[in-house]
Amino acid sequence: MGYVQIGFVIIMAFLVGVTFTSLLIPILQKKHAGQNIREDGPQSHMKKAGTPSMGGLAIISAAMFIFIFTVWTRHSFGSEFVVISTAFLLFGALGFLDDYEKVAKHQNLGLRAWQKLVLQIIISVGIAWYMANFSITGTVVYIPFVGEYIDFGIWYIPFIAFVIVAMSNSVNLTDGLDGLASGVTAIVALFFAVAASAFMFEIPMLFCAALCGACLGFLVFNKNPAKIFMGDTGSMALGGGLATAAIVMNMTLLLPVAGFVYVAEALSVIIQVVSFKTTGKRVFKMAPLHHHFELCGLGEKTVVALFWAAALACCVCGLAAL
Repeated sequence: MGYVQIGFVIIMAFLVGVTFTSLLIPILQKKHAGQNIREDGPQSHMKKAGTPSMGGLAIISAAMFIFIFTVWTRHSFGSEFVVISTAFLLFGALGFLDDYEKVAKHQNLGLRAWQKLVLQIIISVGIAWYMANFSITGTVVYIPFVGEYIDFGIWYIPFIAFVIVAMSNSVNLTDGLDGLASGVTAIVALFFAVAASAFMFEIPMLFCAALCGACLGFLVFNKNPAKIFMGDTGSMALGGGLATAAIVMNMTLLLPVAGFVYVAEALSVIIQVVSFKTTGKRVFKMAPLHHHFELCGLGEKTVVALFWAAALACCVCGLAAL
């Protein structure tokens, strides 16, 4: 019955996502909320300048609309709903603030890096503190593949805060090609919806299913050639919301397994920066990783398809870990 519910929620969120995105595009065009392309990025991307950004508003609105509706029909409002919704909306608000700074100043730089990091840490520590003190599992973390549980004790809050911040930024780094972040996140969200159903986590299941459908609805307009980008509004919300849902289910350590594409994108940036700072040489032609493959000669659609396939493979590994 859980899988039927997942399918139903995904379809509803997809339809709402398509509707909200189609309505948002002309509004953003009228407001001149266009994307500013980074000058040090691939030159082929310069033609995308001016494409409406902040499309994450449609994803957030569609996912929350269906999430609230399905939870309301089951009279299941509770702490799990509150903590997931809070993380999703707060990270979305932070991303919106960053996007707004970019649009208002007509440049590719929004909030300063340290400002975003401080705000992300504050939100994440708050979520971690709540989970440590008020969740059923407390500070115990499930270890996949071996099937053991370990009590992290005083290290739980910094560990969980790190996971949420890392996930939010990793999804943000993945959002660099048409349909890349929205497609990968739809796949990963579907995995966690299935995992939640298998272990009877109804609220996280509904959220992940709604998130999957909303991403797919947005993808209709975000696929190449994209008519709209999600911006930091969408990418930060996706990372923060998905990470928190996994934490609520005590499947925290499945995030780097099912979401290994995000990990690879983030690691490519870290490796590139460390290598250049220490040796003056670059490991990749350009970071994040998807740009490296582009500069190796692969077309944008091909790179996106490969990353979608990789995400699907990683999620299969995640199912094996369960």
